[in-house]
Amino acid sequence: MWVQFFCLLVALFSLQPAVAEPLPVTEVAPGVFMHTGVHEEFGEDYHGDIANIGFVIGEAAVAVVDTGGSFRIGQSLRDAIRVRSSLPIRYVINTHVHSDHVFGNAAFEQDRPEFIGHVRLAGAMRIRAEAYEANLKKMLGADAEGSRIVLPTREVSAELTLDLGGRRLLLQAWPAAHTDHDLTVLDESTGTLWMGDLLFVERAPSIDGDAKGWLTVIESLKAVNASHAIPGHGPLVEDKAKYLDRLRGYLEVLIADLRRGIAAGRPMQEVVRDAAADERTRWQLFDTVNLRNAEALYMQLEWE
Repeated sequence: MWVQFFCLLVALFSLQPAVAEPLPVTEVAPGVFMHTGVHEEFGEDYHGDIANIGFVIGEAAVAVVDTGGSFRIGQSLRDAIRVRSSLPIRYVINTHVHSDHVFGNAAFEQDRPEFIGHVRLAGAMRIRAEAYEANLKKMLGADAEGSRIVLPTREVSAELTLDLGGRRLLLQAWPAAHTDHDLTVLDESTGTLWMGDLLFVERAPSIDGDAKGWLTVIESLKAVNASHAIPGHGPLVEDKAKYLDRLRGYLEVLIADLRRGIAAGRPMQEVVRDAAADERTRWQLFDTVNLRNAEALYMQLEWE
């Protein structure tokens, strides 16, 4: 009887999602903490932890910058904050809509923060919420529990400054680039620039907005005075201009190859297959990401 009872308990506990532990973070500048996501594609092997996320601690409050790909990741991020500070978590900032950056929002609702994003973020969230939530459940199973889209309560149309006490964050909304609602966060005290997916390092860049607009935004980002930058994916970098140029190079080659193929009248399947092939060895996860980029961009360039 006791053996049967023990087996029942084991079975019940095995059905529960694992308890989250504080997320590993690195203090990349005084009071600025970053968690580096892994280079992993969406799909059956996805674990919800591919984006760079983190937080900034001031003298009076804490601000979170992106929250990860699930409630569980968001809770682990919140636990990492509580290991280091008991100050109120006053702001949760989303750099853009993609699910690997926003599904941890719900873990912070208990703190009653302001959820902040680009003026067009809420619309993007509403359009994608149902599909994103369904896909996450399919990929993560029980680990998707509690994950849902949380809309911004405050919007940024140009710039917004937040005071954490002794340090200010400058939030800037950008024209269409990686998406049509990208937002950056500059910690003025340390010169740390959170770039979201306006910058990819190592991982192949994905396009969900306007590739030609992204080229323009890249030049503006190079002019931002920052000591170091946190990309949406990949390690912290000190020379952001160098990595923005790498990103620009990829986008320029992709656009040029697609235009050349379209002008030559080659079949779409061949054009998108071969586009930016010379970039393959420079980026992780290149084949799947680049193919999606090429297919989407082909449709736009075909009607130039």
